[in-house]
Amino acid sequence: MSLPATRVSKNGTSESTRGQGRVYVALGSNAAFTDDNKYRLEGAGLFQSVLHALQRAGIVTLQKSSLWLSPAWPDPTLGDFYNAVVELALSDNNAQALMLHLLALEDEFGRKRSVKNASRTLDLDLIDYRQIICNARYDGDLILPHPRLHERSFVLSPLLEIAPNWYHPVLKCSGAALEKNAQNEWPATKIGSF
Repeated sequence: MSLPATRVSKNGTSESTRGQGRVYVALGSNAAFTDDNKYRLEGAGLFQSVLHALQRAGIVTLQKSSLWLSPAWPDPTLGDFYNAVVELALSDNNAQALMLHLLALEDEFGRKRSVKNASRTLDLDLIDYRQIICNARYDGDLILPHPRLHERSFVLSPLLEIAPNWYHPVLKCSGAALEKNAQNEWPATKIGSF
């Protein structure tokens, strides 16, 4: 599998490359992960470990939101979720390769796919890839932007924290307008940094 590459300047900051940035990934978790060394990771510690794993793969995080907390969706009895959104620096335009890498990371961090919307150690959603619109033709195809992001305050609120002018390319609506409705339906709360 081809992984996205990033150019880094001599001073350690990302260089401007064609199309770099504006790739947003949502992170979520409501179950702790115990790694091979028996370290228990959850919340901020888990998300930091995910960013380190992305960095090892050559994917640089340009921005990260605060850590947010929300009831499990759609079943709040499953326990609260930690949530965040990151902006990634990529030098190619291969959203499918990134999504495959994100799925592999979920597996690496103990994700079990048993029942839809079950508790999970890690959920990584590619929510927007440079405003590209991609509709699924077959079951399992990538859909961009994420088809339910406009309903989820736990994605919109952290996204707007790092991209306040984000605009939904399909609904032709500002993220701020969508967030207001989503917060009324299923609120998320900022709890700190990670």
